[in-house]
Amino acid sequence: MSRLRSVPGIRALSAYRREWLVKDLIAGVVLTTLLVPQGMAYAELAGLPAITGLYTTILCLLGYAVCGPSRVLVLGPDSSLGPMIAATVLPLVAADGDPDRAVALASVLALMVAAIMILASVAKLGFIADLISKPTMIGYMNGLALTILIGQLPKLLGFKVDADNLVRECVGLVEKVAEGAIVPASATVGLSGILLIVMLQRRLPKIPAVLVMVVLAIAATAAFNLGEHGVDLVGELPKGFPPFTIPAVRLSDLAPLLGGALGIALVSLADTISNASAFAARSGQEVHGNQEMAGVGVANLAAGLFQGFPVSTSGSRTAVAERAGARSQLTGVVGAALIVVMLVLAPGMFRDLPQPALAAVVVTASLSLADLPGLVRLWQQRRTEFLLSVAAFLGVALLGVLEGIAIAVALSVLNVFRRTWWPYNTVLGRVEGLEGYHDIRSYPHAEQLPGLVIHRFDAPLFFANAKNFRDEIRRLARTEPKPRWIVIAAEPMTDVDTTAADVLEELDQELNAEHVHLVFAELKDPVRRKIERYELTRTIDPQHFFPTVEAAVTAYRQQTDTDRAT
Repeated sequence: MSRLRSVPGIRALSAYRREWLVKDLIAGVVLTTLLVPQGMAYAELAGLPAITGLYTTILCLLGYAVCGPSRVLVLGPDSSLGPMIAATVLPLVAADGDPDRAVALASVLALMVAAIMILASVAKLGFIADLISKPTMIGYMNGLALTILIGQLPKLLGFKVDADNLVRECVGLVEKVAEGAIVPASATVGLSGILLIVMLQRRLPKIPAVLVMVVLAIAATAAFNLGEHGVDLVGELPKGFPPFTIPAVRLSDLAPLLGGALGIALVSLADTISNASAFAARSGQEVHGNQEMAGVGVANLAAGLFQGFPVSTSGSRTAVAERAGARSQLTGVVGAALIVVMLVLAPGMFRDLPQPALAAVVVTASLSLADLPGLVRLWQQRRTEFLLSVAAFLGVALLGVLEGIAIAVALSVLNVFRRTWWPYNTVLGRVEGLEGYHDIRSYPHAEQLPGLVIHRFDAPLFFANAKNFRDEIRRLARTEPKPRWIVIAAEPMTDVDTTAADVLEELDQELNAEHVHLVFAELKDPVRRKIERYELTRTIDPQHFFPTVEAAVTAYRQQTDTDRAT
């Protein structure tokens, strides 16, 4: 029983309040109107049959309801994962184009993502989501939005383009338009659908815009016989509950699938932590990152065993459920149950839905991924991070979505390394009317004692920046008038590794030969203990370590007064 109570779904059920039931039922019905069209649209975005989007939606909602810690998060097929799934799966089925093989590959991909997320949860690796910085994520999502938009335009306009990257898709799109390949009826449905969704979302946000567009598109098919005017339709969906299936793939497929799974897991994790934090803050809940990873992992496991594909949390669907009054994961269970009822009793409900209408759903979702105001803000506030964002965008646009996520992670890590490699460092002085010692770049008239230089190095001292530190101290030692003490204001220096210790030893010997003393102030106790363990105090005078900069300055004054007296 104690183990059962540790399962989030069981805990939530034991704490369920009767007054929540009606609200959860209503929210489940409202949510279903969004789950069905988006599920089918995002399945096709991933290069898979539309029905797999519904299978995925059902199983991931049930899986997360059992093992997910959040009361309101909604999982499902996601626009940000669709292109990554397609980029992983489609090259492996390009030779024969077998849809059953594509479904099997996508299911194995979901199982791999599940394994990664669950293992990461057990190892408490939630911090991995921080590997992508906000600027690089903005660039990645902008590139993803453009990739989705260009990829969906042919479907929106009624033709196909065979291309394996964004540049070729753009060229193919222009060539097809120039050849007059646009199907007027398809273009009308698709463009009208986009316009309707955008207008309703902006003007009447409480109305389910996607549902209204889908209903009108189906009505238009019946009224104008769109199928005979060249418009592709969804057709009859398979009847019944999704079948339990253990997917079988070739051994040679596993390596490329694993690469894709790692990228998908990283994006899914970042999305999950971000959405969980945002919605938990509204409801006063705490975010349990490792439990969220486990919940998303179980959701992917369930989807992968029932012909589904990888899923993530959805901010837009969670917001819809929240606005509709959702109080628990029963909302998602209701949504899953209603989709099952539809597949069992009315599988033909969406047979007359135009494919351009699904493309319109995906295009409007891609527009929500883009963050152009965020890019402008980076340009105005910090140009280096703007350039990082642009580089991540170009990585996605020119190389592909999987390569783009690798570039985004690499750029984020390199940016951290750059900041510690070349950290900010400066000379400090006393400013009249202000306590302490301050940056002379900000206060050019700050007072400095003759023969004393106070230097601050704003980073841990380690193998990558130790020589930069040494070169800066050498430069200061050669300034005129020649300093007698160089005091390191070492509070930001949170670590000293063995490489840096060797550099400090050589530097201190070099300065001693020039009658210049290297002095440390405000060095943290753990770092001081490391220095003693490295036996640096054999060369650096133990008396040259001071608790504060003020104490070091006082000692320097006393030393110079003593020297003058003698």
